[in-house]
Amino acid sequence: MNLEAVLPLFIFIAIVFLIGIWAGKFVSRSDSFLQEYFLGGRSLGGFILAMTLVTTYGSASSFLSGPGTAYNEGLGWVLLSMTQLATGYFVLMVLGKRFAIVTRKYKTVTIVDFLKERYQSKWVVILSAASILIFLFSAMSAQWIGGARLIQSLTGISYFTSLCIFSLAVLVYVVVGGFRAVAITDGIQGIIMFLGTLILLIAVVIAGGGVSQIMSDLAAENPNLITPFGADGSLTPAYVSSFWVLVGVGVVALPQIAVRAMSYKNAKALHRGIIISTFVVGFIMLNMHLIGVFGRTVLPGIEIGDTVMPELAQAVLPGWAAGIVLAAPMAAIMTTVNSLLLMVSSTIVKDVYLNYVRPDAGDTTIRRWSMGATALIGIIVILMSLQPPDLIIWLNLFSMGGLEAAFIWPIILGLYWRRGTKHGAIASMLTGVISYIIFESFYPQPFGMHSVVTSMMLAFVAYVSGSLLYKKESLPCEIV
Repeated sequence: MNLEAVLPLFIFIAIVFLIGIWAGKFVSRSDSFLQEYFLGGRSLGGFILAMTLVTTYGSASSFLSGPGTAYNEGLGWVLLSMTQLATGYFVLMVLGKRFAIVTRKYKTVTIVDFLKERYQSKWVVILSAASILIFLFSAMSAQWIGGARLIQSLTGISYFTSLCIFSLAVLVYVVVGGFRAVAITDGIQGIIMFLGTLILLIAVVIAGGGVSQIMSDLAAENPNLITPFGADGSLTPAYVSSFWVLVGVGVVALPQIAVRAMSYKNAKALHRGIIISTFVVGFIMLNMHLIGVFGRTVLPGIEIGDTVMPELAQAVLPGWAAGIVLAAPMAAIMTTVNSLLLMVSSTIVKDVYLNYVRPDAGDTTIRRWSMGATALIGIIVILMSLQPPDLIIWLNLFSMGGLEAAFIWPIILGLYWRRGTKHGAIASMLTGVISYIIFESFYPQPFGMHSVVTSMMLAFVAYVSGSLLYKKESLPCEIV
């Protein structure tokens, strides 16, 4: 066990505990439990808005599997990863003011709330909730696995014990503190992520003998490592370009990201959040993936990609510094996990239970169901994470693609196109999800692109066709 590295990491986890307990006071005092627990009272400033957006998006796949895949593929994966630069900009610019105005007017708490008001359809709600539950469970499992592997690599204890420690840390502060605890810790963790990536990149470059030496060593091992096409030439221009949709513009359709556009305080906070989030996403993603590529010359022969970053940190930094730096991936993992937990919990409680089971439930009942659902979801994900794959990035990307195929057109066209109807939304969701699963299962790169692109195109046709076929349907036009 690397005690010097373990101590800073566990101090960080203790701080997260304390923040959760402190934020729990706001939950207990709030006049509206749902608004406080799931949106933090819609009071986020620009810096916290940016950081909670960045850290929710930056996950175990960004900080563990991302560098691990770059370690295997070379600079081509760094180029592919930079398609994420536009994430914060697109989310806040496309949804931004219009989304906040609409969701405040109708007092919606979740993305499904918005879809319910926009389309006035029980089936839209049911399909939305089902899509969230199906795809977000795989995303949460990826984060749980990443957190457990990080603790395991530092302490030397078993994967199962590491999984239990990580789960306990996350569940306590999310269940007690809700969205406010999540947002505040996101701010702290965003700073840690920013500084941690910079420190580790510098240390890896020094250990590798400088950038020129590292590039020479990579070229000597495999010339493809320093090209845009990947170690085996599989990163074709069409495939790399399609990732601009998957991890760039398509992110506006991720429910856990879109809900951030409901929670800011005012227009000034929104504008500041756009600038900060765009810069921080670009900085972190570039550094993390360069660390993976450059680390190949420092520690060759690492077999499990998810352990590349922890092993590099312990190899090139003093123990105490490695512990501080490794708080960055732990921060990324925990922030994504807590956001996903709240998203799935709100789907079960707000979108299903309160809409169709007990619409007249009191605040105490809602509180008990929300916290209980969050805890139960965590336990289910622990069980799903007992048999981890070697690289969790594919779990995460599968989840992202499925959610984007389901939600992108009902959200965006629901905001900006008056003639969109519930029939269009239902057709789009069914077409997007079914086609995505079929492509991923039997034809994962149609036309050389990621399958999410084809699924989103089919979903768009389905939305427009379904809406125009039923264009005489009465619409809640005041929403759009």
